[in-house]
Amino acid sequence: MKTGLFFGSFNPIHVGHMAIAQYMLEHTDIDKIWFVVSPQNPFKTKSTLLDQQHRLVLVRIATEDDPKLTASNIEFFLPIPSYTVDTLTHLRENYPKENFALIMGQDNLTNFHKWKNYEAILEWHDVYVYPRPKAKSCKLENHPKIHLTQAPMIDISAEFIRKCIQENKAVSYFLPPKIMEYIDEMNFYK
Repeated sequence: MKTGLFFGSFNPIHVGHMAIAQYMLEHTDIDKIWFVVSPQNPFKTKSTLLDQQHRLVLVRIATEDDPKLTASNIEFFLPIPSYTVDTLTHLRENYPKENFALIMGQDNLTNFHKWKNYEAILEWHDVYVYPRPKAKSCKLENHPKIHLTQAPMIDISAEFIRKCIQENKAVSYFLPPKIMEYIDEMNFYK
């Protein structure tokens, strides 16, 4: 069993995230996916980044009907700043039976060589890369642990969705219905 780790702020989680997850489950050897919600960034204001607990609730709502998808708050309990290599070490120690892989956009792969101990990540983990608009190719694409996918390129950003909500524009097709309902109910991003 291979568990894909999809890291992000998910502010909010949207149909682009869900489509990528479904693609990875159906078109790779990943068996299940954990959406790892990144904690509150002290450099972002509350107006742009919902509290980590609210974002976790949104991810839980989005994933609740699919047993292959899980919301994870693992980074809430790790030192800040949280580095992926440290999170992966923690996960390997606490879930030794899991075979963890990373899921990332091609734009992140371009800068992957700048990540803390990226070589150690590639020693222990496969990395599944989905296309991103205007992302440049890089030497790491040829690494045996890097798996480039043909996932559909979905150019939807959480920033765009937040801006639309603030401007009272419809976003119902960009968000899972239950997420839209919860955001309306909680008056988020207004």
